[in-house]
Amino acid sequence: MLRRSLTLVLIAAATATGQSPAPQAEETRQEPAKEAKVEKLDGTRYRIRDITFDSRTREIRFPAAVNMTKDLLEFLIVHNNGKVHESLLKTGISATDLNVAFTLLRYQPSPELYVEPAAPDDPSVKFPAVDGEIMKAARIHIEVEWQDGDKLRKVPVNEWVQHAVTGTTMPAGPWVYGGSEISGGRFQAEATGDIAAIYLSRSALINYPGKDNTDDTVWFVYPKRVPPLDSPVTVIITPFPAKP
Repeated sequence: MLRRSLTLVLIAAATATGQSPAPQAEETRQEPAKEAKVEKLDGTRYRIRDITFDSRTREIRFPAAVNMTKDLLEFLIVHNNGKVHESLLKTGISATDLNVAFTLLRYQPSPELYVEPAAPDDPSVKFPAVDGEIMKAARIHIEVEWQDGDKLRKVPVNEWVQHAVTGTTMPAGPWVYGGSEISGGRFQAEATGDIAAIYLSRSALINYPGKDNTDDTVWFVYPKRVPPLDSPVTVIITPFPAKP
């Protein structure tokens, strides 16, 4: 499957959420990605441009760089041409390519975090009913790997984020692959550059599901833990919880 044409996979990946179109994103930041082809590296490892992934372990890897070493965060990862003024990391990869990797590795996008439109006379907040198996298949673990002198280090990316009020590290729970949306005929993760959001974003491929994910004033860079500005890192995505 991974070696045949990706035309149908690209279409499926771009429309994977199955949600109604969202309002147009605040700004179009990128040109649509050109169709990519999957290249086989060895027995179970493949590559889509700068993204590598393993069909056995379902691990995804891509390059990024430290974008902020202090101040308020709304995003975990954005494209180099995206909202870099409020993101911990930045990357040059295509969100469409990453969505293709998610699709090929059988991750399932879950819209569970997005409030459903309410009727004018209905003040209640409602979330979509999502099958438990889909919710499970949407949960991912995100780590960062970097060279620290002569040592190769790797930590959960949550350890680089700090709560402004409590001073504690972001809980080590999962992130949720939501799959982004189509709006105005465009795949919003690609159009906006929103790859992984801390402050809930319908356009992002990935969102933080924990407490305070709808408060844009509480999550900051953990300055004592983050490598210097522009340090190259590798983002590593695996299923959550990780297998022993």
